Amino acid sequence: MKQYIFNIHDVVLLMTAAECLLLAVFQSILPTRARHDGRLLTAFLLIIAVASGCTLLLWNDQFTLAPWFEQTALPYLLFATLLLKGPAIYLYVCSLTRQKLSFTPNMAIHLLPTLLVLLCIALFGISSSDLRNAHNLEQALPASFIELIWDLASLVPFVYAVAALLQLRRYRHALKDEYSHISEVELHWLSALVWGVCIAWAWTMVVHVVAKFSSEVVADYMGIADNYLSFILINAFFAYSLTYAHQLLVTQPTEETPEVNAEEEPSEPAIEKVRNAMEQDKIFLKKNLNLEQFSDRIDLPPKEVSAVINKHFGTNFFEFVNRYRVETAKALLANPDKADMTVLDVLLESGFNSKSAFHRFFSRLVGMSPTEFRKQALAAQAPPPPP
Repeated sequence: MKQYIFNIHDVVLLMTAAECLLLAVFQSILPTRARHDGRLLTAFLLIIAVASGCTLLLWNDQFTLAPWFEQTALPYLLFATLLLKGPAIYLYVCSLTRQKLSFTPNMAIHLLPTLLVLLCIALFGISSSDLRNAHNLEQALPASFIELIWDLASLVPFVYAVAALLQLRRYRHALKDEYSHISEVELHWLSALVWGVCIAWAWTMVVHVVAKFSSEVVADYMGIADNYLSFILINAFFAYSLTYAHQLLVTQPTEETPEVNAEEEPSEPAIEKVRNAMEQDKIFLKKNLNLEQFSDRIDLPPKEVSAVINKHFGTNFFEFVNRYRVETAKALLANPDKADMTVLDVLLESGFNSKSAFHRFFSRLVGMSPTEFRKQALAAQAPPPPP
């Protein structure tokens, strides 16, 4: 009689572990970059590989290893990886969205939940059998600690996923403070992935809570769905790393500058320099203009220029520059002498370098498409028909 070691759902866990190992090896041999994102993604893949393997070993009764490993070492490996996957994904997002991510002693705080849980496992001598049968344990204290560490294993990664979302939001705002043109494609993909992680780990929390109050069958099916989500996300993260991660713009590191006090209003000379650069020098016509280039042009520190734009003009660098570009485009579109210019020619001459960005910005500020605006503007200037 044939006896199967793995069912189809176990195979998904096994495939996740195997694929993560292969992708981690492949990621490690790719050309290294200045930032740490490649190494952090490799670490994340290895963590998921070990977590998937340990989960499989814990719940599969048909596959056994040495008793000392299965009963003693497995809980340490399982909870170390379950608790470290959150910091790994958060630091990966930080490495993508910061110009310089340096590993400082302060970062050891991310290890604190893991160390506390491993200490509890050591103090109470928790084994794999205890983890699987916590609700049947006669001693209340170890059982309550087992419930607590399972709670932490589902809560901590979700908290880090939310922190990654907040970091991504700060990154988007920083881009708009420093660049006049940003590509949304890479950002949308990264946002979708981080939201996917957040939803998947929120689902893990739901599964954990439901398992306390529902039947084992319901909990098993929900846990199986969780495994499939992990498998899909791993593939998506690796594809993103290969395709889009290297295209993200970098933001300047936060530095304390004595030139500008955040509480003070910008000076009039600084305001005039910024206004003259836009209205007289028309610096906004330079494609891919960023805050640093703008600041060099008018001989002011970037922080002071940013303060002028944020406080006096009430906007960010991205909006500030593109509003001038839209006004220039409106003038070109409304000029009868420029009627032979295509919309592509107009957007390029206005300082835009992306057709989609131009149409999106123009429609939002003007309330209609460039083609519709030109049609109305030229019709309004046409001489009335003879009586």
